[in-house]
Amino acid sequence: MTPSHAAHPDRLLPADPGTRDIARRLLAHVEDLPIISPHGHLDPAMFTADAPFPDPTTLLISPDHYVTRVLHSAGVDLADLGVGGHEADPREAWRIFCSRWKLFSGTASGYWLEQEFQHVFNINPDRISAETADEIYDELAAIIAQPDFRPRALAEEFGLEVLATTDDPLDDLAHHKALAEDPTFTPRVLPTFRPDGYTKMYRPEFAANIERLIDVAGEGQTGYEGYLTALRNRRQYFIDHGATSSDHGTHNADSTPLDDAEAQRLLDKGLRGEATFAEACAFEANMTYRFAQMAQDDGLVMTIHPGVHRNHSAGAFKRFGADTGHDIPFRMEYTNGLQPLLSDFGENPDFHLVLFTIDETTYSRELAPLAGYYPSTYVGAPWWFIDEIDAMNRFRAATTGTTGFSRYSGFIDDTRAYCSIPARHNTSRRVEAGYLARLVAEHRLSEDRAADIIVDLIDASPRRVFKL
Repeated sequence: MTPSHAAHPDRLLPADPGTRDIARRLLAHVEDLPIISPHGHLDPAMFTADAPFPDPTTLLISPDHYVTRVLHSAGVDLADLGVGGHEADPREAWRIFCSRWKLFSGTASGYWLEQEFQHVFNINPDRISAETADEIYDELAAIIAQPDFRPRALAEEFGLEVLATTDDPLDDLAHHKALAEDPTFTPRVLPTFRPDGYTKMYRPEFAANIERLIDVAGEGQTGYEGYLTALRNRRQYFIDHGATSSDHGTHNADSTPLDDAEAQRLLDKGLRGEATFAEACAFEANMTYRFAQMAQDDGLVMTIHPGVHRNHSAGAFKRFGADTGHDIPFRMEYTNGLQPLLSDFGENPDFHLVLFTIDETTYSRELAPLAGYYPSTYVGAPWWFIDEIDAMNRFRAATTGTTGFSRYSGFIDDTRAYCSIPARHNTSRRVEAGYLARLVAEHRLSEDRAADIIVDLIDASPRRVFKL
């Protein structure tokens, strides 16, 4: 078989020979830099346990909703892929995946998978088919049974320097503490404060969460005052365990504050399960403002990623639960929604606010102008549905003319699929090299300046923005 296109050294680089030569030289400055991953969804317990991965399906298919949603769109039952805790025959799930491998052509998930097969497992992805499913499954099973394919060894192989997880405010963070105290494990695994389950009244667990939160960390206070005290205390607990940021999957970007009496009234309704959706959104908007207020005191970087209809399929949510591939973006507005927050806190350069979007139309119209004025504000990297090659190029074209390169978060992989991390970060590095090479070829930048910029984008930006 001919060598895989996934192994080509010029993959993703510009087609024009002269521009490609420049991109090659720029890529050489960053391709082997360590990986800084300031937001993701891996379980830190995988590194404390350091157990072998059970099988190829559990590693590469079941936890990756980028992959499973492509298969589901073609009529595959998610249960047959082991999604949402459903038991499935891993070999049969692998056969389903291989028999539909061509569905992934042209998709971001297809590109990442090809890169994983080629560069992590040394398996030519062009071999994948229904006929080779069992053969490749057995090869992968043998590979992941080896000691050098356990989570810790792979972290070293991938060049992971910083890996942030996403954690419930009441998590005891015992795994983070154990890893931080382990001299044999060099990557920094940092917790991230994610309070969505404690701010969204329309979630069924809201009342129970608030009761536990105030009981654990409210210092004997009750009501809205005890609620705010408990959140402040838990944020500090996270900081004491290495956290540098909080993450907020808000419904929208509204940040209108409420007075304490109105916040208490809405909280009471939410605890009784009587709040309307509009009231729930008003309370969440108030908390977006309050979290920014807290960040002035404790220094946590605040990241916001609104604009997603969570659990869009009621049937899938009932069968498989949340975060199983059926969240769908909707149109977003930032300028008016964030005006209260930015008016009060946006001029503070020590407050870092990173704005992510899944609505590309907001880049040049709102996010770049906001980040191009407020010293607190940074534009988050393309992620989720726009974490793909062409969208990354559109991001650069839509934002750089207004913000330059300095108002960028650094690349965010946002992944639950461990072995996709090096593929995703390498993708970003190649896209940045291609974009900068075009500016050099058009005599808009010197190559020396482009070299400085790409190192800053890949390495210094995430360290600076996330206070690492």
